[in-house]
Amino acid sequence: MSDSYKIKHHGVEAAANQSANPLLSDVLEARFSRRGLLKGSSAAGLAGVLAGSFAALAEAAPLPFAHKTPQLGFKPVPFGFADKVVVPDGYVAEVLYAWGDPVGIAGNMPAFKQDASNTAAEQALQAGMHHDGMAYFPLPLGATGSKHGLMAINHEYTDDGLLHVGGMQPWNGDKVKKAQAAVGVSVIEVEATAKGWQVVRPSKYARRITANTPIAIGGPARGNALMKTEADPQGVEILGTFQNCASGPTPWGTYLTCEENFDGVFVNESGNLTELEKRYGISNKDAGYRWAWEDFRFDLQLNPNEANRFGWVVEIDPFDPKAKPVKRTALGRFKHEGATVTIAPSGHAVVYMGDDQRFEYIYKFVSKNKYHPNNRKANMQLLEEGTLYVARFDADGSGQWLPLVHGQHGLTVDKGFADQGDVVIKARMAADILGATKMDRPEWIAVHSHKPGEVYCTLTNNSDRGKDGKPGTDAANPRNSNLFGHIIRWNENGGDATAAGFKWDIFVLAGRPDAGKAEHVGNIKGDAFGSPDGLKFDHNGVLWVQTDVSTSTVNMKEYKGMGNNQMVAVVPESGEFRRFLTGPNGCEITGLAFTPDNKTMFVNIQHPGEPDSERNDPAKPTAISSWPDGPTAGRPRAATVVVRKLDGGVIGS
Repeated sequence: MSDSYKIKHHGVEAAANQSANPLLSDVLEARFSRRGLLKGSSAAGLAGVLAGSFAALAEAAPLPFAHKTPQLGFKPVPFGFADKVVVPDGYVAEVLYAWGDPVGIAGNMPAFKQDASNTAAEQALQAGMHHDGMAYFPLPLGATGSKHGLMAINHEYTDDGLLHVGGMQPWNGDKVKKAQAAVGVSVIEVEATAKGWQVVRPSKYARRITANTPIAIGGPARGNALMKTEADPQGVEILGTFQNCASGPTPWGTYLTCEENFDGVFVNESGNLTELEKRYGISNKDAGYRWAWEDFRFDLQLNPNEANRFGWVVEIDPFDPKAKPVKRTALGRFKHEGATVTIAPSGHAVVYMGDDQRFEYIYKFVSKNKYHPNNRKANMQLLEEGTLYVARFDADGSGQWLPLVHGQHGLTVDKGFADQGDVVIKARMAADILGATKMDRPEWIAVHSHKPGEVYCTLTNNSDRGKDGKPGTDAANPRNSNLFGHIIRWNENGGDATAAGFKWDIFVLAGRPDAGKAEHVGNIKGDAFGSPDGLKFDHNGVLWVQTDVSTSTVNMKEYKGMGNNQMVAVVPESGEFRRFLTGPNGCEITGLAFTPDNKTMFVNIQHPGEPDSERNDPAKPTAISSWPDGPTAGRPRAATVVVRKLDGGVIGS
């Protein structure tokens, strides 16, 4: 299959940002002379020189309380090459919820069929494909227990080679309906039993949200002209959510699911793409999903505003299966990788978000109203109103949050922004005008669980660096084709997440110590990794990093010998990375959640068995992987895995 049909990252691999805004590399080039850094430094020592420079930039925020620094107590696992999940000695990993498993709706629990013959109606009652971000919510609502709860789980996209009998041949409306039923979100009830963690079936909470579930439009884009369609002339309700990548739980017990590569299911074959369509990666060629062939909602010649209704953060109440999800448009429209929520000292809710495409931006949202610990009903509207900001990283190690507010800083009618609804719908274009800093694929963002205002973001990679006239190497990115990525860190001024300014540094440059080229070495202390993606702090202050090396690169080329995708742990105060988990063949490690006692970890294994083309050959579905079903497998299945310590102890200790 040609590159044009690589579906997961369609539109992610090619930069859509053609603005003249400074790159992070340009900012750092101004502060640190690359020539000065390199002079008298060997290739192997380059990373250490950079690490010292960046360390001088950080200014730790004052802490209102002290915590004991955690210690990692497990023996690292080696690089993984087996078709299984590997965890350290003393731990066990068990499959909890795999693609095709019934979600648990009473009277409607169809079993998974290994030959892919489940219907679209059955798929809508089962786990979707390609699990991604997720969260754990203790039961009952407001509890803090660790033995019984709800899981909300994203299903990012489909592999139609595995999903259908015969794959995409022939293609028809039934297959489109099944694909649309295989994306979105699952809500399941889970419980720790004498036999381990189990999905509770049936469950009054069980729910599937798909590409055809009615979802309300909230925030400033509600009713906006660009949100109106023939089927929804008022612009108040959308059918569905899909391409749901990372996520975020809220302190008030809701789930934020994030629409990322939504552009891949839309097409405008007229050849007359609008500037808005271009800025969001819409193509004049079908990306490979072929939904528009049978469902004209996705044909932008017929429904030009439909794509504007995707690329949002969607809020879901997992405790009420009848509650309509809401697209919180105040948080902006872009390729959302996640939505990490923290409560500032003032009581305002703050949401950090990355736009996962090369040379895109980092954002945060600050709520207008304050969080009320004892008033969930009021909190359910916290994300309706507030201020959206985009980050600018300055050359002196400081940074600014630039407000995306209609009527300010060029976001005016004459620039194409009629109101705040236009600003959030065109968030990328608004950020261009404000001069935000271009980043290398901002993905997951994590707030330190013990240090208010200390925030980390994975910048997965950017192979465009130094290629075809693109910006080349510099102090922050000393590698042409930034193949291994890095993690950036900032401290909000005063430890206050609502602050307008921050101090920043580079936490780590990923790479391998035995690389033949200096630009691939990195500065990792401990176990090597590349392409950091998933990122989350546990309750004890350990940072967990998951990798997403593409299937065209994993264990090949510059990654040869590094095995399958993995998860590493690090205590930021010590900086030592230890490899905790490796996945089966062809998978991505993603999604991470913990029970409140930190004794159970939930991890998602996405797209096991995925080939370079990102779509399997239906005639050979187990050619790369048969995980998790093994010899009886008809096809590999994405799944949520439970990781426990055999002695019942705290994960990572």
